[in-house]
Amino acid sequence: MKRRVIQWASGAMGKTCLRAIIDHPEMELVGLFVYGDDKAGRDAGDIARRPTTGVIATRSIEDILALDADVVVHCARLAPPYGSHDAEILRLLASGKNVISINGYSRSKHWHGERLAALEAACVEGGATLMAAGLNPGYVAEQLAVVATGVCSALDHVEVVESVDCRVVRNPDYVFRVLGFGADPAAVDPNDEAWGPASSLNGMYAEVLSAMAEHLGLALDAVETDHRVFAASEPLSIAAGQIAQGSISHVNWRWHGLVEGQRRLTMSIHWYMETAHLPEIDPPLWRIHIKGQPGVKISVEMEKREGDTSPTSAEQIGVAGTVINAIPLVCAAPAGLMTRPLATPFNGGRA
Repeated sequence: MKRRVIQWASGAMGKTCLRAIIDHPEMELVGLFVYGDDKAGRDAGDIARRPTTGVIATRSIEDILALDADVVVHCARLAPPYGSHDAEILRLLASGKNVISINGYSRSKHWHGERLAALEAACVEGGATLMAAGLNPGYVAEQLAVVATGVCSALDHVEVVESVDCRVVRNPDYVFRVLGFGADPAAVDPNDEAWGPASSLNGMYAEVLSAMAEHLGLALDAVETDHRVFAASEPLSIAAGQIAQGSISHVNWRWHGLVEGQRRLTMSIHWYMETAHLPEIDPPLWRIHIKGQPGVKISVEMEKREGDTSPTSAEQIGVAGTVINAIPLVCAAPAGLMTRPLATPFNGGRA
């Protein structure tokens, strides 16, 4: 029996997931939610550059809730503050649909109080499960880095460093408002939780460190930030527009997980529009550095299959892969909030 899948949103990442669902022989696309008026009413195949599917894109959440589906692949764009998509996710869960998110929810049990209670209640009401997928959050820290500690008889510190070239991102609103590029460094405190980009990311990566700690058997006391911004060394022309000399061209996000008052887990992400402030000129996508006995160092890149000349990046394809391989797990899981398992490998094409 094919898995009945709804795709939520069709931006760059959502569209890649949409193609993966349409192309999969054991999945049936049954719904597509879109944000833009220009996409509403169009066939999903047209939006994904695939043959006609018969699934018509809608902007109505009521239409989506009325569908019979096993899972919703939730790919809404990152937006401040973290948790801003809770309302729609709660409704999807309560309607009986499992949800896989690529923008957080790595370990929703990290939270307490009303937010946690609402998520748990929605899962119970719908008999549904909420789980995260993606590369980061998702793959590199919660899975790859944790598994690499399997050779350690003693563990002191785990650091994941991600370096992302943002120059190709085309959406000006996303680049300048959501991500914070082009702002005046003197007017920004990147460690202020009220700053838009920080309000989007802090909660997301607190959950990542919380999931890592759970897998490693560590009692996480708190997560502290140590974010830094860097000014453009010269005027920059990027895909989304212009960045003036002296305005923010590079953000190094850093979250530290404290265990017994010590920094034991670190996530460091470089988002950059120029290479001038990078620790190295040509960094890999990820570096994993495990200090312990023994220590481990891993450098990770991603690449597309030879001959693939499509504009879709290896990273986008990789995110879609994590979604596809997670669908059987989330559909089979008991209702509730699910921390991503240590392994969600390719499963032979089964759904």
